[in-house]
Amino acid sequence: MRFRIDLKIFLFLVVFYFTKQMEIYIIMIIFAIIHELGHLICGLTIGLKPEKLELMPTGLAISFKTNVDYYNKKIGRGNLFNFKKIIVAIAGPLTNLLMVVIFSFINIDYNLKLMIIYSNWLMFFFNLLPIYPLDGGRIVQEFLHIKMGINKSRDIVNDISMIVMIILTSVGSIGILYYKNIAIFFIIIYLWILVINENIKFRRRKKLLKDVKDYL
Repeated sequence: MRFRIDLKIFLFLVVFYFTKQMEIYIIMIIFAIIHELGHLICGLTIGLKPEKLELMPTGLAISFKTNVDYYNKKIGRGNLFNFKKIIVAIAGPLTNLLMVVIFSFINIDYNLKLMIIYSNWLMFFFNLLPIYPLDGGRIVQEFLHIKMGINKSRDIVNDISMIVMIILTSVGSIGILYYKNIAIFFIIIYLWILVINENIKFRRRKKLLKDVKDYL
């Protein structure tokens, strides 16, 4: 299994340090790692093998190896692998929801408890946004893949991601002005980078497939 560190994590550490939000950022990183462990445990349980582990500004990111045998096993109109990826994607947010329930009944410092519960609710809803490559975007793409095929599903998910990001940027801009919180600005920029990079990758793959078809 390969391991990689995204150096942008150090930029986030600096931003949250100077905005005096280091404590909440550390708590969110801890539970973002627990969130990814939820993906990992779920993936291992249903027979997937980890391929890459990446430390990112938002925590850990885990990807699994693609087993071609899964594409030969059908469940209804979909492939077994599609359904496994949906289950793994849902496992992360459900792990955060479980943390909310657990810490609601744990007797610890009240302010720390509030921050932990707030952080996990935030990660739960944040990761369910229909933005690829967040969990919500992956779930939407896999369902669309089952119904429409991979190329059309990625086209639609790219469009949805862009629309949601425009809405999120508009709402985030109001938040920046109201709360005077530059951390929101960096989070939105980071999300735009993720979405644009995925969009570029998809366009390249699409062009490559078209060139191959034209050649044949």
